[in-house]
Amino acid sequence: MGKYFGTDGFRGEANVDLTVEHAYKVGRFLGWYYGKRAKGERCRIVIGKDTRRSSYMFEYSLVAGLTASGADVYLLHVTTTPSVSHVICTEDFDCGIMISASHNPYYDNGIKVMNGNGEKLEESVIGEIEAYLDGETGEIPLATKEKIGRTQDFAAGRNRYIGYLISIATRSFKGKKVGLDCANGSASAVAKSVFDALGADTYVINNEPNGLNINLDCGSTHIGRLQEFVRENHLDVGFAYDGDADRCLAVDENGELVDGDRILYICGKYMKEQGILRNNKIVTTVMSNLGLYKALDKIGIEYEKTAVGDKYVYENMSRTGNCLGGEQSGHIIFSKYASTGDGILTSLKIMEVMLEKKESLAKLASEVTILPQLLKNVRVADKAAAQEDEDVKRAAKEVEERLGDDGRLLLRPSGTEPLIRVMVEAETPELCEECVDKIIGVLREKGLVIQE
Repeated sequence: MGKYFGTDGFRGEANVDLTVEHAYKVGRFLGWYYGKRAKGERCRIVIGKDTRRSSYMFEYSLVAGLTASGADVYLLHVTTTPSVSHVICTEDFDCGIMISASHNPYYDNGIKVMNGNGEKLEESVIGEIEAYLDGETGEIPLATKEKIGRTQDFAAGRNRYIGYLISIATRSFKGKKVGLDCANGSASAVAKSVFDALGADTYVINNEPNGLNINLDCGSTHIGRLQEFVRENHLDVGFAYDGDADRCLAVDENGELVDGDRILYICGKYMKEQGILRNNKIVTTVMSNLGLYKALDKIGIEYEKTAVGDKYVYENMSRTGNCLGGEQSGHIIFSKYASTGDGILTSLKIMEVMLEKKESLAKLASEVTILPQLLKNVRVADKAAAQEDEDVKRAAKEVEERLGDDGRLLLRPSGTEPLIRVMVEAETPELCEECVDKIIGVLREKGLVIQE
């Protein structure tokens, strides 16, 4: 990770950690960098954004920087992160930008940059952007006269993406009662249109964004709202997205959570049965539950583990040819259809399994027994110092010895926020709580935690 860009772009509180000046300079660099490598006469860059109030501000700042460097800019307006990736590939853009802080609160925002293949930007280019932001490289020339870029509306690109999603479905959803929690974010502009077109009886909540309510007690990070909604309305299934709709969690007909691990199992088993699970392997991250691995072992599916972040999952898939991978949090990648996590696509693939196998989501998910797991985030001043502290490491070793082969501890820094994540899996919730609190207690005793 770089100084500004983490595992999922340049993210921080709007006009505090991430400012309009940052956005302008990122635009200046990208317009110049891709302008030198443009496929056509001039560089073409597409921009999407989520529903945060600050997204408009950053959109205009990026546009100013890009056009000042000679790039032509195409605006998708409010749309999902995977739609930007899709449009880059299908419309032959040189680069794409999504303005979003994903599942973070409204006052945060982020700049996600994708290359001409619709993939997250290479680390080498990120290094060059950061050097420019810090004034370590020379000034970039301004475009003049006819070389100045222009901006145009490209909402049609988002509509074509919606059509693409509809085309992926193998069956009509007629007669199925489906609940969608759009998190007052990007999915509000896409998801209902897709499910309605496929014939579902679509019930939608949290699809009235006002710039301040994105992810607020809703969406994939607050699944309880959708669970209640599914039970109250006797729905067949529910899907919850995050702010930019690159992740999806599901809720079965009983209102029970089906997380990313179970989604990987359900889709992986189905793909194996269909003979399309390449290498007979699923790509997971180190955060996946031990229960997933035990279930995969039982049906003979292999797996690989990467660092946390769908970026690393996709890198593995791209390198090995594996076609299914993802995270417990709901970033699921189907490489045949997308190069990034796509929440709405994931919900369509779950529907496909339910319809083709004629089974409920509860039945499909019942084959995975998830071990109790507890994750707590601790805000710290220095992530590296917190991890390297000798007393913290000693406490971690003691916890690992206590858990043995029936559980595990994962202590890792967040890739996007100043947090240390403490996760424990164990035989009981009480043991999880005890072990997590032991680690956090040591972090507090050593003065490593920022008091909020």
